[in-house]
Amino acid sequence: MALRLGDEAPNFQAETSEGKIDFHEYLGQSWGILFSHPKDYTPVCTTELGYVAKIKPEFEKRNVKVIALSVDPVDSHKGWISDINETQSTKVNYPIIADADKKVSNLYDMIHPNASETTTVRSVFVVGPDKKVKLTLTYPASTGRNFDELLRVIDSLQLTSQYSVATPANWKDGEDTIIVPSVSDEDAKKKFPKGFRTIKPYLRYTPQPNK
Repeated sequence: MALRLGDEAPNFQAETSEGKIDFHEYLGQSWGILFSHPKDYTPVCTTELGYVAKIKPEFEKRNVKVIALSVDPVDSHKGWISDINETQSTKVNYPIIADADKKVSNLYDMIHPNASETTTVRSVFVVGPDKKVKLTLTYPASTGRNFDELLRVIDSLQLTSQYSVATPANWKDGEDTIIVPSVSDEDAKKKFPKGFRTIKPYLRYTPQPNK
């Protein structure tokens, strides 16, 4: 069964490029992003892992831990990390899970047989501090992911988990948000002291509550 939003992210123990981990313990009280790669020494993955290393401080600002996965052993990962550091002018600074037996890949339904019977697709799982799955994304092996979009999504998820708002199309941190329909106008006046504007009864904008 594929994981769905709101499901608990399955826990697992695995060897990584930084030693053995227990996934839930690794996350602790942080948010987490688990993202998979088809295999080591592949070109698109090399650019992805390098970019994530460069923007890791942005994830840390948001209390997000990142962890990657590839279906190759630790020794292979370490050699590949050396290549990533060299070609991407960075230093990989987070663990890469060694999933040679595909235990984690199968647990998270990362192998899609109609795409490939042996390698993982580019899966992304955002996990909240409650260990529940908050977002899933699936890319084909040929398409590199947009990690700036993942930062934007994290901003939205964290905001909407604390306030009775949703974020409109293409929203970025700092822009107006939408009051959820379950909040009445009367309650909205109390919840959103900055005020709100009504376009339709179901479409009410208010400045971002935590700014």
